[in-house]
Amino acid sequence: MTETPAPGGRTFDELDKLSTEELREQAFHLARERRDVGFFWSVLRHLPNADEAAALDGAPNSVGPTIDEANALWRELTGHGYQESAPLLRAAFIDYLMKH
Repeated sequence: MTETPAPGGRTFDELDKLSTEELREQAFHLARERRDVGFFWSVLRHLPNADEAAALDGAPNSVGPTIDEANALWRELTGHGYQESAPLLRAAFIDYLMKH
């Protein structure tokens, strides 16, 4: 039985063969193109130190975080890797790539 490709043209099996870092790069690239700040913040919430992201997300009197701020926070929170969150992150990256 052949797996039907997602809107992005790739199947789950094709995406699942990629490393978590490759998935992250592709998902972040797509989210930047789509200006999808919400995706960045949803992914940051999967990290162990996500309380920093939540504090920025709900900052009063702010227009909201930008994609650049989300990328900077990603780099800060994952400076020592994100292995303990890798399964959740892989699922989030694959889901995003499959839907868009």
